[in-house]
Amino acid sequence: MTILAIDTSNYPFGVSLIQEDKVIGEYITYMKKNHSVRAMPAIEQLLNECGIEPKDLSKIVVANGPGSYTGVRIGVTLAKTLAWSLNIPLIPVSSLATLASSGRYFSGFIVPIFDARRGQVYTGLYEFQGDQLVCVEEDRNIMLEEWVTKLKESNKDLLFVGNDVAIHENIIKEVLGEQAKIAPFVSHNPRPSELAFIGMGLKETTAHEVLPNYIRMAEAEVKWLESQKKSQ
Repeated sequence: MTILAIDTSNYPFGVSLIQEDKVIGEYITYMKKNHSVRAMPAIEQLLNECGIEPKDLSKIVVANGPGSYTGVRIGVTLAKTLAWSLNIPLIPVSSLATLASSGRYFSGFIVPIFDARRGQVYTGLYEFQGDQLVCVEEDRNIMLEEWVTKLKESNKDLLFVGNDVAIHENIIKEVLGEQAKIAPFVSHNPRPSELAFIGMGLKETTAHEVLPNYIRMAEAEVKWLESQKKSQ
Protein backbone atom coordinates (compact mmCIF):
# COMPACT_ATOMS: atom_id res chain seq x y z
CA MET A 1 0.00 0.00 0.00
CA THR A 2 1.38 3.39 -1.05
CA ILE A 3 -0.29 6.58 0.18
CA LEU A 4 0.19 10.13 -1.05
CA ALA A 5 -0.80 12.84 1.46
CA ILE A 6 -1.37 16.48 0.47
CA ASP A 7 -1.79 19.53 2.72
CA THR A 8 -2.16 23.01 1.22
CA SER A 9 -4.79 24.20 3.70
CA ASN A 10 -2.62 26.90 5.35
CA TYR A 11 0.77 28.59 4.89
CA PRO A 12 2.61 25.35 5.71
CA PHE A 13 2.67 23.21 2.58
CA GLY A 14 3.39 19.52 2.76
CA VAL A 15 3.29 16.30 0.79
CA SER A 16 4.39 12.85 1.86
CA LEU A 17 4.60 9.28 0.65
CA ILE A 18 4.01 6.34 2.96
CA GLN A 19 4.66 2.78 1.82
CA GLU A 20 3.29 0.09 4.11
CA ASP A 21 4.71 1.14 7.52
CA LYS A 22 7.48 3.47 6.32
CA VAL A 23 7.65 7.17 5.48
CA ILE A 24 9.63 7.04 2.23
CA GLY A 25 9.41 10.75 1.43
CA GLU A 26 8.21 13.99 2.96
CA TYR A 27 8.37 17.63 1.88
CA ILE A 28 7.36 20.58 4.09
CA THR A 29 7.75 24.33 3.75
CA TYR A 30 6.37 27.32 5.64
CA MET A 31 6.38 30.14 3.11
CA LYS A 32 3.80 32.69 2.03
CA LYS A 33 3.77 31.52 -1.58
CA ASN A 34 1.06 30.38 -3.95
CA HIS A 35 0.41 26.68 -3.35
CA SER A 36 -1.31 26.36 -6.73
CA VAL A 37 2.02 26.98 -8.46
CA ARG A 38 4.10 24.76 -6.18
CA ALA A 39 1.93 21.79 -5.29
CA MET A 40 2.02 19.67 -8.46
CA PRO A 41 5.75 20.17 -9.13
CA ALA A 42 6.47 19.19 -5.50
CA ILE A 43 4.37 16.03 -5.85
CA GLU A 44 6.09 15.12 -9.12
CA GLN A 45 9.51 15.67 -7.60
CA LEU A 46 8.69 13.57 -4.53
CA LEU A 47 7.33 10.72 -6.65
CA ASN A 48 10.41 10.79 -8.88
CA GLU A 49 12.87 10.86 -5.99
CA CYS A 50 11.11 7.93 -4.31
CA GLY A 51 10.85 5.92 -7.52
CA ILE A 52 7.07 5.89 -7.39
CA GLU A 53 4.81 6.27 -10.43
CA PRO A 54 1.25 7.59 -10.12
CA LYS A 55 -0.12 4.13 -11.02
CA ASP A 56 1.64 2.75 -7.92
CA LEU A 57 -0.48 4.84 -5.55
CA SER A 58 -3.10 2.97 -3.52
CA LYS A 59 -4.95 5.97 -2.07
CA ILE A 60 -4.66 9.71 -1.50
CA VAL A 61 -5.21 11.55 1.78
CA VAL A 62 -5.93 15.28 1.81
CA ALA A 63 -6.23 17.91 4.54
CA ASN A 64 -9.68 19.32 3.72
CA GLY A 65 -9.78 22.24 6.16
CA PRO A 66 -10.40 24.40 7.97
CA GLY A 67 -7.85 27.01 6.99
CA SER A 68 -7.27 29.37 4.11
CA TYR A 69 -10.25 29.21 1.75
CA THR A 70 -7.99 29.29 -1.28
CA GLY A 71 -5.50 26.87 0.22
CA VAL A 72 -8.17 24.34 1.12
CA ARG A 73 -9.69 24.54 -2.37
CA ILE A 74 -6.31 24.00 -4.02
CA GLY A 75 -5.49 20.88 -2.04
CA VAL A 76 -8.94 19.32 -2.28
CA THR A 77 -9.26 20.02 -6.01
CA LEU A 78 -5.80 18.61 -6.72
CA ALA A 79 -6.44 15.51 -4.60
CA LYS A 80 -9.87 14.91 -6.16
CA THR A 81 -8.44 15.21 -9.67
CA LEU A 82 -5.62 12.78 -8.96
CA ALA A 83 -7.84 10.26 -7.16
CA TRP A 84 -10.48 10.39 -9.91
CA SER A 85 -7.97 10.04 -12.75
CA LEU A 86 -6.20 7.13 -11.02
CA ASN A 87 -9.48 5.57 -9.83
CA ILE A 88 -8.26 5.22 -6.24
CA PRO A 89 -9.83 6.16 -2.88
CA LEU A 90 -9.57 9.69 -1.50
CA ILE A 91 -9.70 10.24 2.26
CA PRO A 92 -10.31 13.69 3.82
CA VAL A 93 -8.73 14.51 7.18
CA SER A 94 -9.20 17.57 9.37
CA SER A 95 -6.34 20.03 8.99
CA LEU A 96 -6.58 20.67 12.72
CA ALA A 97 -6.30 16.96 13.52
CA THR A 98 -3.16 16.81 11.39
CA LEU A 99 -1.65 19.67 13.38
CA ALA A 100 -2.75 18.14 16.70
CA SER A 101 -0.74 15.03 15.83
CA SER A 102 2.37 17.05 16.67
CA GLY A 103 1.48 16.50 20.34
CA ARG A 104 1.65 12.72 20.10
CA TYR A 105 3.56 12.30 23.38
CA PHE A 106 1.72 14.95 25.40
CA SER A 107 -0.36 13.51 28.25
CA GLY A 108 -3.00 16.26 28.42
CA PHE A 109 -5.27 17.85 25.83
CA ILE A 110 -3.87 19.19 22.54
CA VAL A 111 -5.18 22.49 21.16
CA PRO A 112 -4.32 23.15 17.49
CA ILE A 113 -4.68 26.78 16.43
CA PHE A 114 -5.11 28.47 13.04
CA ASP A 115 -5.69 32.22 13.16
CA ALA A 116 -9.04 33.27 11.65
CA ARG A 117 -8.54 37.06 12.14
CA ARG A 118 -10.38 39.58 14.30
CA GLY A 119 -9.66 37.65 17.47
CA GLN A 120 -11.08 34.41 16.08
CA VAL A 121 -9.37 31.05 15.63
CA TYR A 122 -10.03 27.73 13.99
CA THR A 123 -9.45 25.17 16.69
CA GLY A 124 -10.54 21.92 18.30
CA LEU A 125 -9.56 19.77 21.27
CA TYR A 126 -7.71 16.48 20.90
CA GLU A 127 -5.90 13.89 22.94
CA PHE A 128 -3.97 10.71 22.31
CA GLN A 129 -5.33 7.49 23.71
CA GLY A 130 -2.43 5.15 23.08
CA ASP A 131 -1.51 5.65 19.42
CA GLN A 132 -5.00 6.85 18.53
CA LEU A 133 -5.72 10.57 18.13
CA VAL A 134 -9.18 11.27 19.55
CA CYS A 135 -11.27 14.39 18.98
CA VAL A 136 -12.57 15.61 22.36
CA GLU A 137 -14.23 18.82 21.13
CA GLU A 138 -15.13 19.16 17.45
CA ASP A 139 -13.39 21.64 15.17
CA ARG A 140 -14.87 25.14 15.28
CA ASN A 141 -14.44 28.82 14.54
CA ILE A 142 -14.57 30.76 17.81
CA MET A 143 -13.27 33.86 19.55
CA LEU A 144 -9.94 32.92 21.14
CA GLU A 145 -10.79 34.48 24.50
CA GLU A 146 -14.09 32.59 24.69
CA TRP A 147 -12.30 29.34 23.77
CA VAL A 148 -9.53 29.55 26.37
CA THR A 149 -12.06 30.50 29.06
CA LYS A 150 -13.99 27.35 28.22
CA LEU A 151 -10.79 25.25 28.21
CA LYS A 152 -9.85 26.47 31.67
CA GLU A 153 -12.71 24.37 33.06
CA SER A 154 -11.02 21.17 31.86
CA ASN A 155 -8.46 21.37 34.69
CA LYS A 156 -5.99 19.53 32.46
CA ASP A 157 -2.70 20.60 30.94
CA LEU A 158 -3.25 22.06 27.48
CA LEU A 159 -0.67 21.95 24.69
CA PHE A 160 -1.14 24.74 22.15
CA VAL A 161 0.37 23.98 18.75
CA GLY A 162 0.56 25.86 15.46
CA ASN A 163 2.50 28.74 13.92
CA ASP A 164 -0.39 31.10 14.76
CA VAL A 165 -0.23 30.40 18.50
CA ALA A 166 2.27 33.26 18.80
CA ILE A 167 -0.41 35.72 17.67
CA HIS A 168 -2.60 34.80 20.65
CA GLU A 169 -0.01 33.73 23.22
CA ASN A 170 -0.57 36.69 25.55
CA ILE A 171 -4.30 35.98 25.95
CA ILE A 172 -3.69 32.23 26.26
CA LYS A 173 -1.24 32.70 29.11
CA GLU A 174 -3.27 35.45 30.75
CA VAL A 175 -6.36 33.24 31.02
CA LEU A 176 -4.78 29.82 31.53
CA GLY A 177 -1.50 30.55 33.30
CA GLU A 178 0.54 27.40 33.96
CA GLN A 179 -2.25 25.24 32.57
CA ALA A 180 -1.18 26.34 29.07
CA LYS A 181 1.88 24.76 27.49
CA ILE A 182 3.26 26.08 24.21
CA ALA A 183 4.69 23.46 21.87
CA PRO A 184 8.28 24.04 20.68
CA PHE A 185 8.52 25.81 17.35
CA VAL A 186 9.66 22.61 15.61
CA SER A 187 6.19 21.16 16.23
CA HIS A 188 4.19 24.01 14.72
CA ASN A 189 4.13 22.82 11.10
CA PRO A 190 1.59 20.05 10.42
CA ARG A 191 3.36 16.91 9.23
CA PRO A 192 2.00 15.41 6.00
CA SER A 193 3.25 11.99 7.13
CA GLU A 194 0.96 12.31 10.19
CA LEU A 195 -1.84 13.27 7.81
CA ALA A 196 -1.23 10.04 5.87
CA PHE A 197 -1.08 8.03 9.09
CA ILE A 198 -4.45 9.37 10.26
CA GLY A 199 -5.95 8.68 6.84
CA MET A 200 -4.77 5.07 6.93
CA GLY A 201 -7.20 4.36 9.75
CA LEU A 202 -10.25 6.08 8.25
CA LYS A 203 -12.99 4.77 6.00
CA GLU A 204 -12.19 5.00 2.31
CA THR A 205 -14.26 7.40 0.23
CA THR A 206 -14.34 8.39 -3.42
CA ALA A 207 -13.20 11.60 -5.04
CA HIS A 208 -16.81 12.67 -5.64
CA GLU A 209 -17.68 12.44 -1.93
CA VAL A 210 -14.91 14.70 -0.63
CA LEU A 211 -15.65 18.38 -0.06
CA PRO A 212 -13.72 21.25 1.54
CA ASN A 213 -14.58 21.90 5.19
CA TYR A 214 -14.40 25.67 5.61
CA ILE A 215 -16.40 25.66 8.90
CA ARG A 216 -17.51 29.24 8.24
CA MET A 217 -18.53 31.12 5.12
CA ALA A 218 -16.10 33.47 3.41
CA GLU A 219 -16.61 37.16 4.16
CA ALA A 220 -17.73 37.76 0.57
CA GLU A 221 -20.44 35.11 0.94
CA VAL A 222 -21.66 36.65 4.20
CA LYS A 223 -21.89 40.11 2.60
CA TRP A 224 -23.71 38.69 -0.43
CA LEU A 225 -26.31 36.99 1.78
CA GLU A 226 -26.79 40.20 3.76
CA SER A 227 -27.31 42.17 0.55
CA GLN A 228 -29.88 39.61 -0.64
CA LYS A 229 -31.84 39.93 2.60
CA LYS A 230 -31.89 43.73 2.32
CA SER A 231 -33.13 43.58 -1.27
CA GLN A 232 -36.09 41.36 -0.40
